[in-house]
Amino acid sequence: MLAGTSYLTAWAPIPIRLIVGYGFMEHGLAKAARGLDAFPSLLHAIGVPAPYMMGVLTILVEIVGGFCVLIGALVPLASLPMAIVLLTAMFTVHWQYGFSSIKLQAITSAGAQFGPPGFETDLLYLAGLASLVIGGSGPFSVDRFLAGRLSSPEPSVADSVPNARRGY
Repeated sequence: MLAGTSYLTAWAPIPIRLIVGYGFMEHGLAKAARGLDAFPSLLHAIGVPAPYMMGVLTILVEIVGGFCVLIGALVPLASLPMAIVLLTAMFTVHWQYGFSSIKLQAITSAGAQFGPPGFETDLLYLAGLASLVIGGSGPFSVDRFLAGRLSSPEPSVADSVPNARRGY
């Protein structure tokens, strides 16, 4: 192992948290910006039961779950509904388009034209969530802060008096 590798690996969750958390929030906020009826209408068109409820829940999961991942708060708990959203999207929408999420169709004067995305991005988000659940949220996370607060006992009066524990 290279010197300093363990120090560097402790920081690995930070870019994963930032990308996955921001990505989820961005998708949820984009859905919400179109109005709370737009995304449920799409869900209705593909036959999702209770489309309004499922649409609003999806938006909430993406925004709240994304924020939790971004700040590293309750990541294992937030990851479960986020994974359900990803798996649902993967099998109901993206699976039929194959693996690749980038399908260049043409380059026109308006720019690049892409076909429908496959399930590659869903798998990348799932891998990011799994990495955070298995390896932890890393430094500068709410989870790390809470773990430190819960594991260290409250300081006592004896802790503030020099040599009090040794009986001097």
